[in-house]
Amino acid sequence: MLTAAGAARVLDGCTTPARRVGVFGAARAGEIGRVAREARLDIVQLHADPAPADVAAVRGETAARVWAVVRVTDALPPEADELFSVADAVLIDARVPGSLGGSGVAVEWAALKSALGARRRAGRVVLAGGLTPDNVARAVATLHPDVVDVSSGVERAPGIKDHARMRAFAAAVAGAAQEKP
Repeated sequence: MLTAAGAARVLDGCTTPARRVGVFGAARAGEIGRVAREARLDIVQLHADPAPADVAAVRGETAARVWAVVRVTDALPPEADELFSVADAVLIDARVPGSLGGSGVAVEWAALKSALGARRRAGRVVLAGGLTPDNVARAVATLHPDVVDVSSGVERAPGIKDHARMRAFAAAVAGAAQEKP
C-alpha cells in the first residue's frame, strides 16, 4: 500500500498535467482529509456506499472535490438523488457482492439511461464498471457521462496496465466524444 507521502512523490513525477484522485473505502473523514492534504489530491472518491452526511464530512476536511460512488445493479438507488445534490460528481459503478469496485463487471447502461438523464442536471456523472476499449464508446453514446473511469478494463493481468489497451481506450473515448450531441 502506498502512503500519502509516497503518492505525492509519484504524482509529482508526472510530466503532463493530471488530476490527483484518491480512492477511499470505509475511512473516517479526518483521515481522508489528512491524506488528501498530504498527497495534494484534487479529487476524493468515496466508495463503501457513502451517505450524503459522509460527503459533507469529507468536504469539511478537504478542499478537494468529492465524488460519491453509487453502486448499481439495474436501477439507481433512492439515495442517489441526494448524492447528486451534495457531491461534486456521482460515480456510477456496478454492484458486485464482496467488492467496492474494480470488479470488471459492466453496468447495464440502457437500464440506467432514463433515470440518469433526469438526475444528471443536478451534478456531474462519472461512469465506471466494466469499461474496456471495446465497449466504452457504446457506454458513452448511451449515457453521455462527463467522465469515464477505467482500471481493470485496460489491464493485461490484475494490477498490470497494458499500454496498447490504454491507448485504444483513450482513442475510443475521444471518438465517442466527437459524436456526443
